[in-house]
Amino acid sequence: MTTTSSAIDLTGVLRPVRQGNAFEETVERLLTVIKLGLVGPGERFPAERDLAAQLGISRLTLREAIHELTEAGYVCSRRGRFGGTFVTYNRPSPSSAELRRLARQDADKLTDALTFRLAVEAGAAEALAVQFGNAVSEDRAVSRGTETDGASTRSAGARGTASRGTEAEDDAAQRAARDTLLARLADVNAAGPADYRRLDTLFHLCIAELTGSSLLAGAAADARMRLNDLLNAIPVLPRNIAHAARQHVAIVESILSGDADRARRAVSEHLEGTAALLRGFLA
Repeated sequence: MTTTSSAIDLTGVLRPVRQGNAFEETVERLLTVIKLGLVGPGERFPAERDLAAQLGISRLTLREAIHELTEAGYVCSRRGRFGGTFVTYNRPSPSSAELRRLARQDADKLTDALTFRLAVEAGAAEALAVQFGNAVSEDRAVSRGTETDGASTRSAGARGTASRGTEAEDDAAQRAARDTLLARLADVNAAGPADYRRLDTLFHLCIAELTGSSLLAGAAADARMRLNDLLNAIPVLPRNIAHAARQHVAIVESILSGDADRARRAVSEHLEGTAALLRGFLA
């Protein structure tokens, strides 16, 4: 059964390419989406016209890029009402030989990549927690306003009527962000070893996406991509999954409560565990 990727926000990854290298950068963007699992095996990319618009390229250039990825075995195209471009790539199984190769090739870059990821993801969690905290503060301010004297209450009521539509939209957006974050948490914490890396990626990138900053979402995807091959080459340990699940819950709870400092600390602690695993396997 095939599904669409419409529920995934790809804005941060599929940002406009430079026209001088439009074909090459288009291939790079699409491969990033595929390798990070933002569009998983059997899932469909957004419609061709939408992809072309997001990337700022012609549909001809997009078709050329898709053709090359089809030849390389990453995607396939289907015609008809339920057609489109579908991902056929499957993440390779962990390999000790590949890990040794990557250790020789990328060991000197590991510390830099881990530092970059820590700064981006901890900052994203902090920023999102601030947004939730601001929403809680505003709700409390409104509640206090309704407890004032009659004249103040009438004044607050007039202001409230004027801004009711905006407040309702903000509340709806906040609820949607909360639901999305909780859904990603449930997905990764219920994942088995076969799909864990992909769903863990979606969970972490979701935090950056929900800040509303496409630059931050793009940086988070870039940070993850720099470690993607290394993470895929090490085995998924059941005990580590269980430990990470508790840390994921702590991250989400701190964000939703609006505790920015705790959110940053929770992400930092979680990423330090991943860094320790990578260094251990690469040693």
